[in-house]
Amino acid sequence: MHARSFAKNRLSIGPFNRIHQRTTSFKALGIPLIAVPHKGSLPSDLDLFSVSEDGLELDDERYHPEHGREYDSDRGGDPNIDIFEVVDMDATQDTTLPSPVVQNRFSQFSIGGKRRDGDGDGDGSAMARLKTHMLAEVDGEQSTAPLTAYCFMTGFIDSVTFSAIFVWCAFQTGNSVQLALALARLFNGQHDRTFHIADRQALCSVLTFILGAFIGRLGDKLGCKTRLWLTLGTFIQTLFTLAAAIAIWQSHQGSVADVRANPAWTNVASFVCVGFMSASMGLQGIMGKRVNTQFTTTVVLTTTWCELMADPKLFDIRRIVISRDHKILAIVSLFLGGFIGRVLIDIVGSAGTLGIGAGIRLLISVWWVFVPEKKKK
Repeated sequence: MHARSFAKNRLSIGPFNRIHQRTTSFKALGIPLIAVPHKGSLPSDLDLFSVSEDGLELDDERYHPEHGREYDSDRGGDPNIDIFEVVDMDATQDTTLPSPVVQNRFSQFSIGGKRRDGDGDGDGSAMARLKTHMLAEVDGEQSTAPLTAYCFMTGFIDSVTFSAIFVWCAFQTGNSVQLALALARLFNGQHDRTFHIADRQALCSVLTFILGAFIGRLGDKLGCKTRLWLTLGTFIQTLFTLAAAIAIWQSHQGSVADVRANPAWTNVASFVCVGFMSASMGLQGIMGKRVNTQFTTTVVLTTTWCELMADPKLFDIRRIVISRDHKILAIVSLFLGGFIGRVLIDIVGSAGTLGIGAGIRLLISVWWVFVPEKKKK
């Protein structure tokens, strides 16, 4: 114990203090100093604590900066072991750093640069391109085809309801006036307080139309002109039309009414059918309005007729006038939709006609995906 305490004191306050001063001077000159073995590792039987009182001597002449190292064989130094060796870190180390590793957001689940599921970045970039494509706003000037199809569906759907119950599920002006007349009957001399079936159907159409238009406001969260919403919203119209077809098919009622007082649809399932058709038209109306083109809402022609007659270039037939030609296209498409719808009713009935209408709306929903996007100015 005394020998080890003596050795520790000699190591801390003896010649090693001069080593510390010398290494400090080398650091001041900018020369890094490390201790490394020269020809082999230290002997395994060397005990640092078995040092005699006079066996630990270190002279300043044992190290020379030019030779790098010296040893004294007379004092028991081992020529196979270096005491200290000056290593020039700048000359021996390669200062070239490896190129940085860039991690993108698609490799957050990767190990060693490979995805766990084995997919490459190609799938991620494809999804990113698809997302960018669907969130882009469509060009209203190049949306003529799907908006024309919207107008066609207005006449097509209205032909079904008007043929059966003399109620328009898209033209809510007539339904609103009909409800006003029903209320006025309470004040005539006969005091007719009966809520007629036609009035109930008109009220059902108005309320569900408003509900469908309210659903259209959800598109403002996704972007009312984006391909994503126009595709999704039209697909919802498709589902509503399909639900109406199923409802009227399950009602087991006719498709054409002879007189207004005797409608073809009277049971609960027929009211469900009217509600789904009116909701689909309300959704279509607000979506068409949000695109903001000459087709306006695609469900009302009264305003379209007025604007067409007021167009200053109405008779300029030598060139294309968008404000005039698109209004004419909307009117013709709606007329054609009503005509084809009535023909199909006589062939396949109301349920079959609505089923065909659901298929047309599905095509329109896909159509929106390929409409060119609006160019940035």
